[in-house]
Amino acid sequence: MVVLTKLLGAVGFASLAPLVCGHPQYRAPENGTLPLLMEATIDELAAGLEARLFTSVDLVNAYIGRILEVNASLHAVTELNPDAWAIAAALDAERAAGKSRGPLHGLPILIKNNIATADQMNNTAGSYALLGAKVPRDATVAAKLRAAGAILLGKTNLSQWANFRSSNSSNGWSAQGGQVYGAYYPGQDPSGSSSGSGVASSLALAVASLGTETDGSILSPSEKNNIVGIKPTVGLTSRALVIPISQHQDTVGPMARTVKDAAYLLQAIVGRDPHDNYTSAIPFNASLPDYVAACRLDALKGARIGIPRNSFISRFPAPAPVLAAFETAIEVLTAAGATVVDNTNYTAWEQYLESQAEGMVLAADFPVNLAAYLAQLTANPHNVSTLADVRRFTQTFGPEEYPSRDTASFDQSLALNFSNASPEFWAYYLQNQYLGGAGGLLGALETYDLDAVVVPTGQAGATGISAIIGGPVVTVPLGASPPNTTVSTDPRGLIATGPGLPFGIAFAGKLWSEEALVGFAYAFEQRTLVRGKVKPYVAPTVELVDVMEA
Repeated sequence: MVVLTKLLGAVGFASLAPLVCGHPQYRAPENGTLPLLMEATIDELAAGLEARLFTSVDLVNAYIGRILEVNASLHAVTELNPDAWAIAAALDAERAAGKSRGPLHGLPILIKNNIATADQMNNTAGSYALLGAKVPRDATVAAKLRAAGAILLGKTNLSQWANFRSSNSSNGWSAQGGQVYGAYYPGQDPSGSSSGSGVASSLALAVASLGTETDGSILSPSEKNNIVGIKPTVGLTSRALVIPISQHQDTVGPMARTVKDAAYLLQAIVGRDPHDNYTSAIPFNASLPDYVAACRLDALKGARIGIPRNSFISRFPAPAPVLAAFETAIEVLTAAGATVVDNTNYTAWEQYLESQAEGMVLAADFPVNLAAYLAQLTANPHNVSTLADVRRFTQTFGPEEYPSRDTASFDQSLALNFSNASPEFWAYYLQNQYLGGAGGLLGALETYDLDAVVVPTGQAGATGISAIIGGPVVTVPLGASPPNTTVSTDPRGLIATGPGLPFGIAFAGKLWSEEALVGFAYAFEQRTLVRGKVKPYVAPTVELVDVMEA
């Protein structure tokens, strides 16, 4: 919040118009010819740029105007990129000279504040411990976005340390950024940890955003903010210079308002990276799949889609409105040509619910992986080089709000008597591979000859069972809670249930199956168009016409 306030004080909305520079001369078209940003797709914005209806500088001005409208109350964006205007002007000049880097050329994208950039922005995971720290280069995914022509507009707020600090904090809170709130009910829990990315994409504070996930951190805030989220296979997207939790489960993925927009971002960031050896396992030798081309209306035709009902109706059943919408979704899948196979249950589901293996894997990975990240810093103002250093800082620096927000995750990791190279670790890791593999998702896919399974997104059967094996999932809007829903709060007072809160449906498959999952999600999305039927209670009003010169 401090950094954002400082930056916005320097580049307030009233000063945006004079910063427009380097674009071709034109008159702003009539209002009706410009896309409305809340619904504008990448295809529509790219077409408008190509037709010279507006410029990338105009887009930067419009999106920053939208951020300024709502950020004081929703806290979705931690800071803006002060270089955004210059980058946009340079990309406008490239386009004017006949050069286009592709569909993302000149489009503003927000990225989560644990994805490092070697520029004037901070990379903190929401902690003051890393404020002012510098990295030797961009995170690979950030560099790939830049190479594709995207403008890195700013950093989004998150659950501090990607939800791996406290047992008593709240989704979307970080010391640096404050508390993110969702836009579908006052005080809404935005879910986490990619909270700011979820809110920002939902309200079109940028074209789209990047999030990260270890278990649920893309899928859950995408669901709760009425957007599409793609959680890729671990290793499909590089984690190099992304502030880590676990090398075995961390992944970076897109969060967008449509499946196709998310596919465009995914296409830009996938691929092998010598800085992340997990990417060497990518099985596509000749060329990567075309995730955008996978967005076909007939993608579900002939697909075998399973329903592992015990993962969402057994011990922790999904709410009745979610189950009712899910049953309707099954009819949509069938009408689209899919063969739906019911009760493709996970044989080790109850064992999974009792297992401590995932927590142990994450706790063992974190100190090792975090130290490896900190060792790469080229500037480290608070001299934190280990998790113990980070805990010490957190417990002694007042704005970190310790002990009212504890360090339980840090404590658990530091109390372990083994590392992620120890035999004890591998016993837990192999247990995960069984629970998500033969006893879980992969076993169901093989036993029933399935292309994917579908489940309500808000259940462990959508997030955890894929997280422990590093598998891919795509979530799409499915509906919203009815008007008579009882309002309830979490221990911090965030609205956990209430009228109009979004929920989603998730498509999960085997490792490296993103191409198929994107297709299934797109075919479902286009037949339902749920997102447009679920409205936020608050939304920014700034549009392109408001920032363009006459």
